[in-house]
Amino acid sequence: MAFHTDTANHSSPHAPSAAARKRPPLYARLGVQIVVGIVAGIALGFIAPKLAVDMKILGDIFLRLIKMIVAPLVFLNVVLGIAAAGDLKNVGRIGLRALIYFEIVSTIALAFSMVIANLSNVGVGMHLTQNAADAAAAHAQYGKAAPVSLEHFMLTLFPDNFVGAFANGSLLQVLVISIGFGAAVLMLTREQRSSVEHALTRMSEVFFKFVDVIMKFAPLGAFGSIAFAIGSSGMSAVIALGYLLIVMYLTLAFFVVVVLGIVLRLYGFNVFRFLRYFKDEIFLLFATASSESALPRLFEKLERLGCSRQSTGLVLPTGYAFNLDGTAVYMSLCVMFVANAYGVPLSLHQQLGLLVLMLVTSKGAATVSGGTFIVFAATVTASGMLPIEGLPILFGINRFTSQAVAICNSIGNSVATLVIAKSSGEFDEHAARDEYQRVFGARPGKVI
Repeated sequence: MAFHTDTANHSSPHAPSAAARKRPPLYARLGVQIVVGIVAGIALGFIAPKLAVDMKILGDIFLRLIKMIVAPLVFLNVVLGIAAAGDLKNVGRIGLRALIYFEIVSTIALAFSMVIANLSNVGVGMHLTQNAADAAAAHAQYGKAAPVSLEHFMLTLFPDNFVGAFANGSLLQVLVISIGFGAAVLMLTREQRSSVEHALTRMSEVFFKFVDVIMKFAPLGAFGSIAFAIGSSGMSAVIALGYLLIVMYLTLAFFVVVVLGIVLRLYGFNVFRFLRYFKDEIFLLFATASSESALPRLFEKLERLGCSRQSTGLVLPTGYAFNLDGTAVYMSLCVMFVANAYGVPLSLHQQLGLLVLMLVTSKGAATVSGGTFIVFAATVTASGMLPIEGLPILFGINRFTSQAVAICNSIGNSVATLVIAKSSGEFDEHAARDEYQRVFGARPGKVI
């Protein structure tokens, strides 16, 4: 299948070689600037906590800029991905494989982390008791996170306003619009389709340039976000719930390195080199604690790595709604944490029931304002088994858990895009090898 080459392609034979490219000085590299921003934010958080809290506005502005660009970028990439596929049968083939992969990996993430939660006994020993006043306050604050029924979830998929879906930043609704619009493009005549594709491609290129402009502010956003996190809570919250954080970070790291590492190895990739390739995005995710912050850059880098426009445009944004591996790990661990902290015994039957519930509710993380924590609140509410007043305790460390969850979600969806592209014949291995050689300066062996 022919690959779309309108976007910048560093593997082009006319592109300058790695040796001919002059690497920018260390201080000018985005990854280095983000790390400097993180370190400066941590330092300010401890030295001047009050001033650090005021720096929150820098992180908020950067996240607003990113969220502003996500919906149109997803729309353009999905539509162009469907158009590049050539026919709806090919779209269905890629989409079906992606959904099967998403469900398998999400189930593994939920079950694996539930086992870890039982073995590690997170929350045991806190001996918290349910208090009527605390329960009422928690219900007032979090009770609005209504149980996610199948009917409600299906209804949220379909927007009642074209512009409203973009204005509200509802990723699932934008996906539905994009798929319908892409199908309409395929129904045009060849001449009509060509002109529409050309216009959308140019729009996509402009938006990617806009992303480059926004990314100039990433170090400031990282500085402000980290400074606020440290200045507002210091280390007290981390110490109080440190064991949960340690278990969660280790579980997420194990899932990425071992579980996703095995998947990558089966498809000819080395997980550590893969992570090195996305190191700038990982630093950004850690600083902003938002999966959306890296999405625009992932589109670009996955295409440069050899994934076709159609596979990247279809799988990556769909994965952000249906393949949230980090969210799955978070939910399993926190459900058991709340149960153990309040001394609520959960039988194997009840835990399996919660797994099924979380398999549904975790899919709503992209549709609910507030992300993973609000979806977790909806799960606790819907279960009827757990004390809802345990939610504010976890909210105290939400910033620290969100950082690791965002990294796992984004890496998981990058791996999914690569796997579906290779299994569907939508992957250019020569481009991948050339890109790795450009980035790492050495020709990869059999395993890329």
